[in-house]
Amino acid sequence: MKERVVEAKRLVGKKTVRGKTYEYEYYTLPLNLYIPKSMIEKHGTKYILQVDEDSGTITIKPTEGK
Repeated sequence: MKERVVEAKRLVGKKTVRGKTYEYEYYTLPLNLYIPKSMIEKHGTKYILQVDEDSGTITIKPTEGK
């Protein structure tokens, strides 16, 4: 099992609907994993990413400090 500390990136998206442009923000981790904004607000941006290559599972755990 591989384990590493990663930091979430904040991305801003833009979408145009019927001539009106909307902006939204979302957060991603490496490996193109989406992480909900509520988790960022609760635990911060640093997470431990565990990849088990045998079973193919990915586990995301928050680090201790915010």
